[in-house]
Amino acid sequence: MNPHSILIIIPAFNEEASIANVIASVRRCVPGADIVVINDGSTDRTRSIAEGLGVVVLNHIYNLGIGATMQTGYKYAVAGGYDLAVQFDGDGQHPAEQIKDIIRPVLDGKADLVVGSRFLGEGNYRPSIARGAGMAFFSRLVSAILKERLTDTTSGFRAAGRECINYFSSRYPDDYPEVEALVLLHKKGFSIMEVPVTMTERAGGRSSITPLRSVYYMVKVLLAILVDLIKKT
Repeated sequence: MNPHSILIIIPAFNEEASIANVIASVRRCVPGADIVVINDGSTDRTRSIAEGLGVVVLNHIYNLGIGATMQTGYKYAVAGGYDLAVQFDGDGQHPAEQIKDIIRPVLDGKADLVVGSRFLGEGNYRPSIARGAGMAFFSRLVSAILKERLTDTTSGFRAAGRECINYFSSRYPDDYPEVEALVLLHKKGFSIMEVPVTMTERAGGRSSITPLRSVYYMVKVLLAILVDLIKKT
């Protein structure tokens, strides 16, 4: 496969403290891949820093959320004819040297979507009690729906093959999309697998997940999954 058929999609909202290092690490670890930063209405220097480093930057006029941001990335991947797209967050938590582990099963034809799991392998990731409970709940729920064990359904470190890219470019959940996207793919017959990854602390900025948002997240995603399961298509 031509290495330039791999696109690294970096969603970013107010990530001026980390975006330069994230871009540099991706270039170092996967030098043949193309990079696109989806600037989701940042009010800091995220846009200017990324543009100054010579990567493609697509800008939302205002903050639309991770769902719309990733769909913008997938639409760009379709327009560019990429065979593989990697979601790689702009906050510096994902080690770029593990991108090769994420993409290998897709390149080998073993899966349409590969999810990086923080709970496989050494499994040393320790979320807060409340967040961990939500993550465990959705992993069990999605595992029951898919009839296969998934351990990290909220992970934002993923690799998608061409057919998956095409599907996500036309349909992608709007708000807190990671869990629902897996259910949608399953209904369409796509294959999903996990590989172990590690995650570090945020390099800067702050998480958008507050306790109140966590409650909203669980209710919204659960309802969305129920609707998806009821729908025939």
